[in-house]
Amino acid sequence: MRLAIVTAYPPSKVTLTEYGYHLVKHFRLQEAVSEIVLITDKTTDGKDLAFDGEGCKITVEECWSFNSHTNLFRIARVISRTKPDAVLFNLQFLKFGDKKIPAALGLMLPFVCKLKGIPTISLLHNILEQVDLENAGFTGNQWLQRLYTLIGSTLTRFVLASDVLAVTISKYVGVLEQKYGARNIALIPHGAFETPPEPDYKLPKGPKQVMAFGKFGTYKKVEVLIEAAERVRERTGEDIEIVIAGTDSPNTPGYLKAIEDKYSHVEQLRFTGYVAEEEVPRIFGESALVVFPYTSTTGSSGVLHQAGSYGRAVALPDLGDLSILVREEGYVGEFFEPENVESLADAIQNVICDEAYRVRLGTTNYKAACSLPMSAITERYLEFFKAIQRAKASNFDLDVPKMAKQLETRV
Repeated sequence: MRLAIVTAYPPSKVTLTEYGYHLVKHFRLQEAVSEIVLITDKTTDGKDLAFDGEGCKITVEECWSFNSHTNLFRIARVISRTKPDAVLFNLQFLKFGDKKIPAALGLMLPFVCKLKGIPTISLLHNILEQVDLENAGFTGNQWLQRLYTLIGSTLTRFVLASDVLAVTISKYVGVLEQKYGARNIALIPHGAFETPPEPDYKLPKGPKQVMAFGKFGTYKKVEVLIEAAERVRERTGEDIEIVIAGTDSPNTPGYLKAIEDKYSHVEQLRFTGYVAEEEVPRIFGESALVVFPYTSTTGSSGVLHQAGSYGRAVALPDLGDLSILVREEGYVGEFFEPENVESLADAIQNVICDEAYRVRLGTTNYKAACSLPMSAITERYLEFFKAIQRAKASNFDLDVPKMAKQLETRV
């Protein structure tokens, strides 16, 4: 199978870059895949394809740019020219831009593939019905929120034109089936990016690192983390380093620089900037605690799965998709009230001042991550692609919910 994957890809700074990297990394090892056509955004530096071991051929097609109005046509042309056997879209609502027209045009691509008759799966990491539009950086205006909801519903129908629409959270299946009458929704878990050997859970010498990882400024706010960690220092005298690992959200350029200036008086506060893939294991491995300073959620959390892969304890708000994810996939953490400095300070203190508890959280999260490796997740996608091809060849409708249930028992 020649598989086209449409995604942002390192060293891109566009959302879902890390997930795109790990999709490619694991699909290339599947025997059923003879070639990956990587349809990705343009970057100045070359794409990160330095994988260990053997794998199938990877053909890179850099043809789109964030916020470009021509992405729909450029990607469609590449798909027509390369003639893949199947296409996988790695999507969320701001995948192709944070301006409304480019974002909307990009989400029409699954419908275009349907017109071309190409077996298509779209992985949609968030659905607009579950997104806090104000916190996610869309708008705080109530009338505009209603307009965006209407537009979002229309765009969701274009994405639903895929043969299979994959989501990573069970609640999304019910919402989409009920609102749109869709019968092509499949729950396919996020999966753990890596399953390295189990760590020994010991921390490096020096200060205990309390780390937040991601793109910050919209619903990920680091002020509460900085102030909570300072409070724990005052209470306990613990030697704590606060690590902000990542970059600004595309919707809030300059956010981290403003935070750095505002808290310039805070000792042992480190901003790493963009974290390359090869640096991810070190960043997580050195952390005593990974904190999720979120005010809302917009889908499954890649950071939680990464923390689990490296056996890290986590502190997270008990809200939205994070709560569902923890319950469904077996992760554990110390919960706190969103945007509450005192509550987060208690959570940090409970973990870093209790070594046995910290290790217990990390051990449980590692086991949860190992139960859903990315290799098993990519196998599930390939089973769906094969079923779509058989259905098209025999001219019958694929029963996606039934097949999804069957595959759930095999992962």
